[in-house]
Amino acid sequence: MDHFRRIGALRRKLSRAGLPGLLVTYLPDLRYLSGFTGSSAALAVTRRAVRLFTDSRYTTQAGEEVEDAQLQIVSGSPAVAAVQWLAAQPGVSRSGFDPARTTVAELARWKSELPSQLRRSFLEAIPAPYVEQLRVVKDSDERALMAEAALVGCRLFDGMLKFMRPGIAEIEVAAELEHQARLLGAEGMSFETIVASGVRSAMPHGRATAALLPRRGFVTLDFGIILRGYCSDMTRTVYLGKPSPAERKAYEAVLEAQENAVGAVAPGASCAEVDEAARSILRREGLGEAFSHSTGHGVGLEIHEPPRVGAGQSTRLVPGMVVTIEPGVYLAGQFGIRIEDMVAVTQGGSQVLTPAPKALIEL
Repeated sequence: MDHFRRIGALRRKLSRAGLPGLLVTYLPDLRYLSGFTGSSAALAVTRRAVRLFTDSRYTTQAGEEVEDAQLQIVSGSPAVAAVQWLAAQPGVSRSGFDPARTTVAELARWKSELPSQLRRSFLEAIPAPYVEQLRVVKDSDERALMAEAALVGCRLFDGMLKFMRPGIAEIEVAAELEHQARLLGAEGMSFETIVASGVRSAMPHGRATAALLPRRGFVTLDFGIILRGYCSDMTRTVYLGKPSPAERKAYEAVLEAQENAVGAVAPGASCAEVDEAARSILRREGLGEAFSHSTGHGVGLEIHEPPRVGAGQSTRLVPGMVVTIEPGVYLAGQFGIRIEDMVAVTQGGSQVLTPAPKALIEL
């Protein structure tokens, strides 16, 4: 990963904002900028230097992972040490921090550890999350990793088609999926695996329970893996037995909505336009009220990142963004259906990263 280039892009943001320094404490941002994957660290960035502060548990790990920043091992709080170092740098009269990732208690502690004349003025809340803005657009290395993670997800889905049958518990399906994910190289799951069957499929976030897969009904699988730090995310809904005409019609409506929204993903399209591409189909089919969440979200080092693909979202897509497209319908007491792909925005349009079958599969 080209951390040097990322630091350079961040410095340009700081320069435009007139900020001589920045404190970074949010771990996904730290990983993005430095490669460090530990659980306790802070990164201090100035126009001339970058220094990572962590504790002695990570001496070896940080030495292996961090290439484009100086390393300092501290015995106390890495963030406090980073703030004090920033305050001691020539020409650094102020340092930004991300208020969305900082508690009131943390800010109070950082200020208390500064010289008294700096406590009121040195730390300045930045108006926008600078590192998160950089992370929204993935570079070629990131896109390649995410495509690889997404294909592992497709292999897992293929395996589940052979494993699922009436009478086994949802948690057995989730356990088998997660076991196979580890065997295929996953560091872990992006989020708690969703296996929702029968009437439980009407729960958008129906995490796996001891409920048994029915002889007849939908089963929704929503899962993702983490591969070298990057997340995948996909959903497929299959049917055990033979669906009724109404169930088949609802599935076809969700599939058309999903594919229409995937087709709307392109540079310059607004997130609201992509959302409406899905929502308009479901409204036409009388299922608009049954679609109760946004059409999708960004994904990367975290499972939920900007942008949000939803109504009223004016963000315009640019090449390098990776978003999910996941419309669904949920009819309480009856059934639910969701279909989700990861989609990369390209120069000429988009690329689906999760090419697993989407036509209704009957098991």
